Amino acid sequence: MRYQLELFLTALGYFTRIPVPAWVPWSTQRLNHAARYFPLVGWVVGGVGAAAWLGFAQVLPASLAVILSMAVTIRFTGAFHEDGWADSCDGLGGGWDKAQVLAIMKDSRIGSYGTVGLVLMLLAKAFALIELAAHGNAAVALALLAAHPLSRLGATALIHWLPYAREDDSSKSKPLAHALRPGELAIAALCGLVPLILLGFAQALAALLAAGAVALWAARLFLRRLGGYTGDLLGAAQQAGELGIYLGILIAWNCT
Repeated sequence: MRYQLELFLTALGYFTRIPVPAWVPWSTQRLNHAARYFPLVGWVVGGVGAAAWLGFAQVLPASLAVILSMAVTIRFTGAFHEDGWADSCDGLGGGWDKAQVLAIMKDSRIGSYGTVGLVLMLLAKAFALIELAAHGNAAVALALLAAHPLSRLGATALIHWLPYAREDDSSKSKPLAHALRPGELAIAALCGLVPLILLGFAQALAALLAAGAVALWAARLFLRRLGGYTGDLLGAAQQAGELGIYLGILIAWNCT
């Protein structure tokens, strides 16, 4: 059990700003094995976002409460996945071949595609959550609690399905370039899927279908453009999956 706790804390420290206790060992091999707990990190991020939303919604209009709760989760994660989305937009939007796409994504500066993509992504997520607020404060909180783990499961599945696209060791995500073993994949799936019980059947089914569709679309796109994934592309897949889940839940709410 201690080893499993260490792996979870390794994943938590890598994907959030939470300090990891000094007694937790670090190695690239442990980070690779910690991939099973990436969706569980989504429980923590989603819980922080839901708590922030419920607190702000008591004293502020829904629109401001949503924006501030998003700001809290972005600060909590260090904009880790948002940065990956922006870099992916720049690379896939501005690059013609694999080498050019990878070089653009490696550049720390943000370009036109990244700026537009990031703004549109944040606006789309904000407006989706604001629309969900019409169904009650609990609807937003439950959507956050479900979307963060499930979207991270989609990104984790890409690690399992796809090869790593970079041929060098320069990327921070190189340690993750290994397929998960069946037991590890089962743990990731359990952590990503269990929060769906918080939703109604129609909302859970719509969220699952949306997450699956985004993951399959991302896998096809990444294979076609780069022959695999990079860390930035995993972040982009998480962001797209999160938005897709919100939209799926919203559509299910509006159709029932």
